[in-house]
Amino acid sequence: MMSNEKKYFAHETAVIDEGCEIGEGTRIWHFSHLMPNCKIGKSCNIGQNVVISPDVVLGDNCKVQNNVSIYTGVICEDDVFLGPSMVFTNVVNPRSGVNRRGEYTRTLVKKGATIGANATIICGHDIGEYAFIGAGAVVTKEVLPYALVVGNPARQLGWMSEYGHRLRFGSDHMATCPESHEKYLLENGQVRKL
Repeated sequence: MMSNEKKYFAHETAVIDEGCEIGEGTRIWHFSHLMPNCKIGKSCNIGQNVVISPDVVLGDNCKVQNNVSIYTGVICEDDVFLGPSMVFTNVVNPRSGVNRRGEYTRTLVKKGATIGANATIICGHDIGEYAFIGAGAVVTKEVLPYALVVGNPARQLGWMSEYGHRLRFGSDHMATCPESHEKYLLENGQVRKL
């Protein structure tokens, strides 16, 4: 329900704990739980049955699909897409009988990155700008900007444009996005937009 006091929408079944900051135009759907002190940017979409743990940060225009778990230690910059049922971890060596609440490991997902359905991001491994994590991938190391990674463990197969198209580099180390027509350069194992 949208009220005059709130500039965001929350379905009546959503649980929003004290201390959450939620940006204007954000929509929070059925059975989702936002825990204390999380910060959600403007124009985000939080799907059904999502858990956002304390102190998580989501930038503006993030899309969180159904059944996603975002645990303490995760920071997502603007325009991040989190696919259905993907999950982040936040403890390197969890044990039920050992309290490791003070040992959460940070994971940064940079601007424009996409994480596909059912992917798992092992904590402490940052995801670069506009990286594309394929469905079901298990990320066990840092992912470079614009990288396309798939599999278990995830391995890099190529590069993606900011519009989500596979980049094909020629002998001049240049590629063009087929949708935006923006140009990219592959140099020293890194991609950058020109």
